[in-house]
Amino acid sequence: MDSRYLRAFVSVVDSGGISAAAERLGCAQSTLSVQLRRLEQELDAEVLHRGPTGTTLSEAGRLLLPYAREALALDERMRRAVGGRVPRLRIGALESLAAAWLPDILAAFERGAAGPGTGAEVTLRVAGRGPLQEELAGGELDLVFLFDNGTGAVGPSSVVGHDRTVAVAGPGHPLAGVSELSAEKLLDEQFLIAEAGCTSQMLVDRFGRDLAPHLRLGMVTGSLAALRRLAAHGCGLALLPSLAVQQDLDAGELVELDVRDGLAPVSIEARWRTGLGTAERPVQALVELARRNRPWVPEMAHTA
Repeated sequence: MDSRYLRAFVSVVDSGGISAAAERLGCAQSTLSVQLRRLEQELDAEVLHRGPTGTTLSEAGRLLLPYAREALALDERMRRAVGGRVPRLRIGALESLAAAWLPDILAAFERGAAGPGTGAEVTLRVAGRGPLQEELAGGELDLVFLFDNGTGAVGPSSVVGHDRTVAVAGPGHPLAGVSELSAEKLLDEQFLIAEAGCTSQMLVDRFGRDLAPHLRLGMVTGSLAALRRLAAHGCGLALLPSLAVQQDLDAGELVELDVRDGLAPVSIEARWRTGLGTAERPVQALVELARRNRPWVPEMAHTA
């Protein structure tokens, strides 16, 4: 099958319509429409429903999409290998990891710190947990870095490090400056979370599951930045990895609460796809480089 037909189909899906896809691909809408019709003729199935408000996937199109993405990725890897070019490596990461830790890892990777023969053309996608996991499963990303949310990974994965868990509040919050807060006292407060299933909710669940079934949550959907600002203004507490709030703590916009007995650390996990061909070696090299440059080492490890 002509890869142009598959590229036209995927572009329409990703762009939301034929007009936007044609602009993205730099071709005429009529050309794109012809390619889509030829794709449907070859498959003997309608893959897109065309209507006055745009295009939507048919059931056949929904089934085709992951195969189309996989075929296009394979086509690109083939062309890069034959042409002597380094493979492309599509990486995804949570905002907190992409802002405070991963850039140093990627810079070192670009300089060859992972060793000879591991070069790759890297692109970075920053998003929430849900989109990253969906795009990894759908073949749009090759490797993602997430905080472990306790649900278990589907496919290959590896813990590459840990981060401290901190309870934070605004400087004016009544609990700021209070020594040795008990878990019960902490859990009487309202907690802010970034999105359902995110690390902050997972930490709240782990910390409060047995202690406070009545735990009060305030949802801030999809925005870690909004969560930090609301916490800074006294709208609630947050349990977060320290990487997510270190700049705010350094600036005095948030304060770390003194929790008696401390909080358990959270794992940083790499997850990747299989069948990446020449990109598999760079993926493994990058995972190992991340492991060697983990952002925090527990005190017990220092004394080992």
